[in-house]
Amino acid sequence: MVAPLETEPRFQGRNPWHLAWIRLRHNKIAFGFGVLFVLIVLFCLSAPLWAEHVAHTGPNDNHITDTILIDGVETDVVSPDGTPLGPGLHGRYLLGADQNGRDVMLRLMYGGRTSIYIGVAAAVVTTVLAVIIALLAGYYRGWVDAVLSRILDIIWAFPVLLLGIALGTALAIGGLKLGPLVIAGDSIWIPILIIGVVYVPYMARPLRGEIMALREKEFVEAAVAQGMGPGRIMFAELLPNVVSTVIVFFTLNIANNMLLESALSFLGAGVRPPNASWGTMIADGYQMIYTAPHLTIVPGLMIVVTVLSLNVFGDGLRDALDPKAKIRTAGGRRRLLRRRATTAAVVQN
Repeated sequence: MVAPLETEPRFQGRNPWHLAWIRLRHNKIAFGFGVLFVLIVLFCLSAPLWAEHVAHTGPNDNHITDTILIDGVETDVVSPDGTPLGPGLHGRYLLGADQNGRDVMLRLMYGGRTSIYIGVAAAVVTTVLAVIIALLAGYYRGWVDAVLSRILDIIWAFPVLLLGIALGTALAIGGLKLGPLVIAGDSIWIPILIIGVVYVPYMARPLRGEIMALREKEFVEAAVAQGMGPGRIMFAELLPNVVSTVIVFFTLNIANNMLLESALSFLGAGVRPPNASWGTMIADGYQMIYTAPHLTIVPGLMIVVTVLSLNVFGDGLRDALDPKAKIRTAGGRRRLLRRRATTAAVVQN
């Protein structure tokens, strides 16, 4: 009797996370964009080194009256008509200067640190709140689910950008005071908390649906029969089954957070000057877009590339964590071809 033809190489005894790593590693596009995001992070983290060894200045230091030597000619960093130095291989101003004589390259690196930090920190806030709400609503259901769902509906009813502008403007004036917790209006934690809160419904609702479906499974009934309490069931039984979904949401949420931060900072409701972010750099330079377009093009391109890399990597990560995804490797294909050749030879004989 001829053995049935196998259509996929088998990976026996492999951890699900190891299988996900194999899928992600063989998704060249997603893996490449993930590496690109890591390089962008390293580029931004090297800002102090660039400031010390190349720029010899700080991100907020003005050099509006300074001059530099270009091809043996003394050139103003900012010309008398207000036009700043453009990009080029002329000394330390690799990407030119802004209208205040500040180094655009250095501000781009420090601004990237701020934008990425806000994106990651806000994603952590969103993830923690969304997971807690989803576990409580999905496990207890009933009136607990009704109350939490109506709170999410209230936040969901407002457009994200409009809600962010309203909260950012209000908190920028008087800051945030919650008992002993006091946050100044110009603190970077104001946009972090705003962005983290407004995106909670977009993550909590899908997780709530998964928790409610898992709540009916046999392993939960077995846990209840063994005497486990609600807290242990939620965090030891239900949460591990949605970790892959949480990871994918977390990655994609960073990109959304960076876009919202840039929009809020551009409109004056996000990062407050003199702190640099890619959004504030665009806000500072858009008035000179005709005479100095590099002031908006450079940070705009960095936002596009960073968000694109996170979105593509997040899509690849979602596919890699899908247990139904098929694995194909070079070695697996060779083994599959050998099996097919052997099967064909048996059939012919």
